[in-house]
Amino acid sequence: MTGAMTGAVLRVLHGLLVAVLAAFLLAPVLLVFPMSLSADADLSWPPSGWSLRWYVALLADGAMAAALVNSLLLAAAVTALALLIAFPAALALARGRLAALAVLLTLPLLLPSIVLGLALLVLFVRLGLVGSWPGMAVAHLLITLPYALRVLETALRTLPPGVEEAAASLGARPASVALRITLPLAAPGLAAAAILVFLVSFDEVVVSLFVAGPRLTTLPVALYRHVESRSDPLVAAVAALLVLGTLALVIALERLVGLRRALGGKAEEDRP
Repeated sequence: MTGAMTGAVLRVLHGLLVAVLAAFLLAPVLLVFPMSLSADADLSWPPSGWSLRWYVALLADGAMAAALVNSLLLAAAVTALALLIAFPAALALARGRLAALAVLLTLPLLLPSIVLGLALLVLFVRLGLVGSWPGMAVAHLLITLPYALRVLETALRTLPPGVEEAAASLGARPASVALRITLPLAAPGLAAAAILVFLVSFDEVVVSLFVAGPRLTTLPVALYRHVESRSDPLVAAVAALLVLGTLALVIALERLVGLRRALGGKAEEDRP
């Protein structure tokens, strides 16, 4: 009985600790929702009244709308490029080839963002790429490629190798095996990598501050500049919408393919 009671107490304490940590981590995220509904002219807690005025102001803000469109277009382009580069690289790594390639493609993660941003600024000034779409795409691609590579490599390593070997033994060429066998089997991993790359690119602010220009501004950069000059709840309204959008993407991924399967694990129904 003593051992059972001790185990029960430990489980309760563990649950309480998890609940406290979850509340501590989620509190800043959850607070943006009531603050976005504040009727005050400045950020304050608790709000003196409730209103949708900042959501209305957000809809009427042309600069924020343009920055949002830029971020969506840039993130979509970077996602496509990252998958095109990362998939063959991850396939080679999963097959035990070109191990040095992983080190090369993940080097940007070893550098602080501010150092990488400054280095790109110096390079882009010489090449005339500051504030341009190609420059922003290259900068975001350097940051997002390591994430796509790791997710896809993990997903490809969990694929059954016998299926590809069987197709090759029946006369299928390597390109045909990759397109008709490997690619469909790796679709959950591709979906997870696409969503992760899209979110990382969409959320990038430090490097974007260095390479963005007055004619090309992303949403995180626009929010940063807005906060520098004003402290109204408009940023809370944007943050609330971004949290909901991110949650919607994660839920969609879970409903379509399952997070565990997308990240390279086995789904419950696939287990013996």
